[in-house]
Amino acid sequence: MEVKLSANDIGYIAMFEKITGAVIKDCIADEDKNKILFIVKKGDMGLAIGKKGKHIQRVRQSLGRRIGVIEYSEDPAEFIRNIFHPFRVNDVCITKLVDKKVAKVAIDDRDKMSLLGRRGENLSKAKVLSRRHHNISDLIIV
Repeated sequence: MEVKLSANDIGYIAMFEKITGAVIKDCIADEDKNKILFIVKKGDMGLAIGKKGKHIQRVRQSLGRRIGVIEYSEDPAEFIRNIFHPFRVNDVCITKLVDKKVAKVAIDDRDKMSLLGRRGENLSKAKVLSRRHHNISDLIIV
């Protein structure tokens, strides 16, 4: 699946990469929540964050927005685990049906309410990212 970026997204990526040295695979800006979510190349999470969070702090100050960072993985199950971090994911099972892929994500009972968040924002974000990067049609939390 091809990821399409706006001119603003490309500018955010360029700034993030310049400040952190991490390679960005994707960027999603949420204007309503004043937040930008970056997907970093596998292995670049440490660079993105920086020592004691220094890089993230600089990006946050430069952009004047809240920042989220998720590490990419070619393995869809691992990527879904990364999306849901720091929640405790017990298992991710991806089923290929005739015309779609569905992921069942087993979340520890202690984290389920927090994961759903206000108005299901965490789940919505996870669905968008898993569809965008691994063509997963639906996420089911169990």
